[in-house]
Amino acid sequence: MSTLPEIHHLINGKTVAGGSRHADVFNPATGQVEKRVLLADKTTVEQAIASAEAAYPAWRNTPPLKRARVMSNLKVLLEQHADEICALVTAEHGKVLGDAMGELQRGIENVEYASYAPELLKGEHSKNVGPAIDSWSEFQALGVTAGITPFNFPVMVPLWMWPMAVACGNTFVLKPSERDPSSALLVAKLAQQAGLPPGVLNVVNGDKEAVDTLLTDPRVKAVSFVGSTPIAEYIYATGCAHGKRVQALGGAKNHAVVMPDADVPNAVSALMGAAYGSCGERCMAIPLVLAVGDAAADAVVAALKVEIAKMKVGPGTDASNDMGPLVTKAHFEKVKGYVAQGIQEGATLVVDGRNVQVPGHEAGYFLGPCLFDHVKPGMTIYKEEIFGPVLGVMRVKSLQEAMDLIDAHEYGNGTCIFTRDGEAARYFSDNILVGMVGVNVPLPVPVAYHSFGGWKRSLFGDLHAYGPDAVRFYTKRKTITQRWPSAGVRDGTVFSFPSNR
Repeated sequence: MSTLPEIHHLINGKTVAGGSRHADVFNPATGQVEKRVLLADKTTVEQAIASAEAAYPAWRNTPPLKRARVMSNLKVLLEQHADEICALVTAEHGKVLGDAMGELQRGIENVEYASYAPELLKGEHSKNVGPAIDSWSEFQALGVTAGITPFNFPVMVPLWMWPMAVACGNTFVLKPSERDPSSALLVAKLAQQAGLPPGVLNVVNGDKEAVDTLLTDPRVKAVSFVGSTPIAEYIYATGCAHGKRVQALGGAKNHAVVMPDADVPNAVSALMGAAYGSCGERCMAIPLVLAVGDAAADAVVAALKVEIAKMKVGPGTDASNDMGPLVTKAHFEKVKGYVAQGIQEGATLVVDGRNVQVPGHEAGYFLGPCLFDHVKPGMTIYKEEIFGPVLGVMRVKSLQEAMDLIDAHEYGNGTCIFTRDGEAARYFSDNILVGMVGVNVPLPVPVAYHSFGGWKRSLFGDLHAYGPDAVRFYTKRKTITQRWPSAGVRDGTVFSFPSNR
């Protein structure tokens, strides 16, 4: 009988041990199994959905100001428990504590935005659209909603979803990644302390069986997803086929354009964080540099080599380290395979991080930063999302050539340009076929009061994540037109639409 700590579900405000299967939760810095997480079966997920459905009527009718106050309380609790939350992220994901703290802060900002719900949910009113006829629109909750979130941001991405969903009057079922589920569960328990009633937020850990139950159960009205593009397509197609509103954010291959006039030290400093921060395991990472001209490429590669040599790789719990391990052994081997394939296909490996050694953590999933030069469009490392600390430099002759390559790629999540030329920056921003664009900013992730989402095969659905789009995604518009005839005044039968004529 295993003595490992067991991670359960949170349903109707209580810890529930549902499902007969389990998955191991590793510490990627040591390669050791430290916990087991129960995987919810169909019955367990249905129990969570039923709990959310039962809680919905009372929560929907709770005044928006009271719902908002729960979010305000939660913000305070998240700040008070920041060290505990980030320690869980680092222990199960591997990212350094500084990255974990940055992730949590961006999540807190979304909770803060959700606390503005009374303002965001105000409708529109028109008096006398016809004789004694008034008309208005209002934004009503959908019912039970659900979120399926990835391993790379186990705190932030759930906070993109459920705070706004519940602030709008919905109830929610969250299925976090089974690789690092503990932090999402802790945040959900803090939400209960903040005043969220039982059943409004439920957390079920699981795999495809849990996902398919959420996608097919008619009580679930909307599903949000963040993950890889193949799964995003599946989520979108299956959810839509079952009559649900779906937003599914998929993969990315973000390009950074470095112009000949760029401030190279600034660009390289930005690229270091964008390429190697969080071990490259983020959809807004920069894995490709399009350097315009050989002089720019040579300068960027030379400066990157210098900066990479300064990097420290080791356990995320050590504040002096710049980069922690990859999340699992399987992913570690996959990323190393991409590096080998890049060499085989003819790219020049300038910095090889595959032989990094971390004393005392020889079984950890540590891969040092890797740097390729002379990457070509047909190469696998150009086409596919690596999701690891691998940066490739491609040499192009003009801004237009760079833009043509970006536009031709199947993904359109994020991109950026480094330049001192305002005309070039404006042309690039106006015409590039990508959803999020940075000018001398490498990771153009919108703040909480804007919305996050890419174009092309990086997003399936009409509405982006969090920000103003989240209010529209988690509500439906209802327009009401009413007339109260004056006493003693009776008009004849009218067969036309109401009119102000």
